[in-house]
Amino acid sequence: MDRRREPIFNLPGIVMALIAAMGLVHFVRTSLLSADGDLLFLATFAFIPVRYAIAAADNPFPGGSIAGIADFVSYAFIHADWAHFFVNAVWMAAFGTAVARRFGTARFLAFSAITAVGAAAAHLATHWGEAIPVVGASGAISGHMAAATRFVFVARGPLGALGGADGDRFRRPALSLLASFFDRRALAMIVAFFAINFLFGSITLPIMDEDQSMAWQAHIGGFLTGLVLFSLFDPIGPARPGEPMPADDDAGDPGAEAREAWPEGGDRPAGPPQAPAPWRHDPH
Repeated sequence: MDRRREPIFNLPGIVMALIAAMGLVHFVRTSLLSADGDLLFLATFAFIPVRYAIAAADNPFPGGSIAGIADFVSYAFIHADWAHFFVNAVWMAAFGTAVARRFGTARFLAFSAITAVGAAAAHLATHWGEAIPVVGASGAISGHMAAATRFVFVARGPLGALGGADGDRFRRPALSLLASFFDRRALAMIVAFFAINFLFGSITLPIMDEDQSMAWQAHIGGFLTGLVLFSLFDPIGPARPGEPMPADDDAGDPGAEAREAWPEGGDRPAGPPQAPAPWRHDPH
């Protein structure tokens, strides 16, 4: 019997590293910094729209122009409380894992950064001049969700109609941007994302002793950034012209995969062949 030891946390190393970094930042803020130190930390690294509405010569925020640029990404490592952190950690584990396995470490980091920037830019455009800071990785995670929408539902993909081998599931050709709106499952996920954000836009989180509404505009900005820019980071790409993709309808035909692999010129059976043991897939 093949007894394979599965890791306790079956997550890509880069996803675990990002979650650990977010947790470390919150631990330092809540356990090591004084109240004044935490306020200074937030003023430096959180994303605060009013910073960009004040002329550089009169800007009271610490860090100057360097912090003003870095804040488009650094805010994603900061969270309002432990509940906020754990919710984002779970969502990053769920969606970031699929994207990281497809993109690889470097592309995943770059993609996460650009979706965080897109989320912050959307919030800045809709909250210009506001003094309440934005924190949290949910904007970047929204980008992960959008990226996953482009490939997890394809046949033999992670959630496709036909299962593939573990290493192949994340490397199937992705849906094009236009095709994402014609695939019923991808479209359902897109609609559900927007509906949930509009529905829960009134949720508040305590930041700087004030209640801040959930930054749903930032979520949408991150999602749209990820959905549109996915192809720039995708190492696999969409199916090439003339290259057939497995149809979802094959899910109801247990012999489809066997017939697809049957030797050319041979008689193809109507159902899966009664193959000897070496033919049979070893379940993982």
